[in-house]
Amino acid sequence: MWRRIVLYGALLAAGTLLLEWLDYQRLVRSHAGDVYVFLIACGFLALGVFLGMKGMARPAARGFDGNPRAVATLGLSPRELEVLDELRAGRSNQEIAERLGVSPNTVKTHVARLLDKLGAKRRGDAVARARELGIVR
Repeated sequence: MWRRIVLYGALLAAGTLLLEWLDYQRLVRSHAGDVYVFLIACGFLALGVFLGMKGMARPAARGFDGNPRAVATLGLSPRELEVLDELRAGRSNQEIAERLGVSPNTVKTHVARLLDKLGAKRRGDAVARARELGIVR
């Protein structure tokens, strides 16, 4: 993240130096509106790229090398396995949603289905049951 911030800062500084190099008095006075609109557009472009990259960054799905027979028998989806792994790590629904790039309501749905499929009443019970079945460590 710091690398991106430094990169965008350096790009903005380079843009400023370029304006100075191109004779600030002549360029800005004759095309003031165009130059400022261009600089603002570049700033928004950089912000959009930064937010887009941040929004698209998702943790790689962990390869579950647990008990594939139990996973198939219970009918657990790959996304439910990811949520189960996050539950095992002790994360809240909000934290899981942020890490997986989904809404908290989607996480609630996955957790409810996991509890149902594993026959558990609480999140901790679901993780304990998954450990018993060899789905997670």
